[in-house]
Amino acid sequence: MVAGANHFVRPDFYVAIMPAWVPWPMQMVYVSGACEIFGALLLLHPKTQRAGAWFVIILLIAIFPANIQMAINFSRAHNPYLWAAIARLPLQVILIWWAWVYSQREPERGKGR
Repeated sequence: MVAGANHFVRPDFYVAIMPAWVPWPMQMVYVSGACEIFGALLLLHPKTQRAGAWFVIILLIAIFPANIQMAINFSRAHNPYLWAAIARLPLQVILIWWAWVYSQREPERGKGR
């Protein structure tokens, strides 16, 4: 939720890493931020966790090009945080795998009722 909220606090950072082929970059920053918040909310309730995990998988795949663009931008600018931008790429794959594992869990059924 914090990462999604940050899209509304610092949208220019996210616009800067938006690939040039993505239309309406500012609007897409807000949409992706709202989606991150929505995905986090889905993960909070046992009845929506499985759907939330699938939603997060789709979202992580959708935003992966922005992470690639960030690494390219940081490389071109000789940004000292290039290492972090590069580290995000395999981390994103790990997060997708983790969400997939989570999506395979059976939903909780009214424990203690």
